[in-house]
This record gives sequence, structure tokens and C-alpha cells, in this order.
Amino acid sequence: MAARLLERYRAEITDKLMTEFSYKNRHQVPRLEKVVVNMGIGEGTQNPKLLDQASEELSAITGQKAVIRKARKSIAAFKLREGQNVGCMVTLRGDRMWEFLDRLFNVALPRVRDFKGVSPKAFDGRGNYTLGVREQIIFPEVDYDSVERITGMNVTLCTTAKTDAEGKALLGHIGMPFRPQ
Repeated sequence: MAARLLERYRAEITDKLMTEFSYKNRHQVPRLEKVVVNMGIGEGTQNPKLLDQASEELSAITGQKAVIRKARKSIAAFKLREGQNVGCMVTLRGDRMWEFLDRLFNVALPRVRDFKGVSPKAFDGRGNYTLGVREQIIFPEVDYDSVERITGMNVTLCTTAKTDAEGKALLGHIGMPFRPQ
């Protein structure tokens, strides 16, 4: 059984986008390719336990094992050497991606204190959107009592849209809670 959001995308949203942007073919309609969730743990170089906990939390949030990311360059000012562990990330595709987005839009984001919507200006010019989340504890999968340190994360939604307007329309129809301008 496909995810609830995916069913809605196939049934309603593709038709809306076809009329909105006057596409001639269903394959021209923008779609979500992947969602990349990234946690940068700067203190992970001094305390590897923080990185392990962040990796476990990210795995619990996304339902997929997190990959540990290493530093590409040495930066003396940050006491960072090439090859040191500095963060973790997960790339979600398919049903897991749609389930994660459903939980993000309907459960996690409304739990943010004083939430008024996400910024509609965080597009990259090619229809992809990056959202910064300040606390991982907004997700119900994270046990609040076992969290040692509150860390943020970046959630990047990669689409096949050619422009920001197409990407914004796609995400808006899917249920992204954009802030009114």
C-alpha cells in the first residue's frame, strides 16, 4: 500500500499542476525525487558519543540507518582534520520519503513553538527547498528524556521542477505549511 501523501499526489495534485502550468503531458509535472536529512555535529570531533546519539536519533526519525559524514577539508581554526566524523545524513526515496513528509508536515512542524509557517524564500533557483529545523525533539520518535544535547537538522526536498514557482506550487499542494506573505 502506497503512502497517503503519494496517493493524494497521484489522484489530485498532478491534475491541479497540469492545469496550473498548462503541461501537455503528465510526465512534465514536477515530482519529489528525494528528501535529504542532514545533521551537522561540530562537537562530534571531541565527543564521538554525541555523533552516535545523533545518528541513532536520525535513524529513529527517518526509519532508515543514518550514514556518518566525514570532513572533506582540514580547517585549523575549527580544530578539524580531513577525515574526522562531523555529522550524519539520510537520503529518503519512495514510500519512506512520503511517510516522512507526512509526519513532518502534520505532526512535527506544528509542534514547533510559535509556529507561523515555513519561509517561502528558501528555494535554490531550481525548485529544490531546504528547511532548517532547530530542534530534533519536535519529532515524536525522539525520546525527550534520553536527549543529551538538542541539535538541529537540515531537510532538503529535491524536486524535478525547473523553476522555484513550480517547486513552490508542488510543495504547497502536497501540504507544506508556507507562511503567508
